[in-house]
Amino acid sequence: MNSGAGSAGGAAVGRMPAGSLQWAQWRLADERCELREKEMEYMRRFHRHKIGSNQCNSFIAKHVRAPLQNVWSLVRRFDQPQIYKPFVRKCVMRGNVETGSVREIIVQSGLPATRSIERLEFLDDNEHILRVKFIGGDHMLKNYSSTLTMHSEVIDGQPGTVVIESFVVDIPEENTKEDICYFVENLLRCNLRTLADVSEESLASPC
Repeated sequence: MNSGAGSAGGAAVGRMPAGSLQWAQWRLADERCELREKEMEYMRRFHRHKIGSNQCNSFIAKHVRAPLQNVWSLVRRFDQPQIYKPFVRKCVMRGNVETGSVREIIVQSGLPATRSIERLEFLDDNEHILRVKFIGGDHMLKNYSSTLTMHSEVIDGQPGTVVIESFVVDIPEENTKEDICYFVENLLRCNLRTLADVSEESLASPC
């Protein structure tokens, strides 16, 4: 699969293996390497999905040069995904931000969709876990469910964060597994790249 890894800007892209996670790999901007043991453990603990016969799954990871709490403060805002998701034009909440709450996303022009209805499945401020499921809209991501986790690390001697987002989604009749994974991976890559930019810029220029 052509992952566009050469322009990943530090984002990591991988396909969840059918067997043991010890074979999982990331495609980085200019190298290919096996997952480190700590990151493999994150995958085992938080990113297991039940995959149907007509579904596919994958994951994206991003190393952010900002402390975990700074990054998490942006991601946990289920009511304001436009903070770091460049394809979101508007978000309308149906209720408060809590498990089971629903938002309607109006997307930017240029994508093969105009709106998405999404439910907050799980939000954990202690473990830093966010799970979201798409329950409606005019997009092609049917039965899409994602899990995002973040974990503290040290980057060049400074506090940093590794963000991992995995997903499972139906494979549309008119597409292949590679098509739909490639499409979603690129959306997530853009989101996490923007998340890193916003987090790092806010750290450099605190209000």
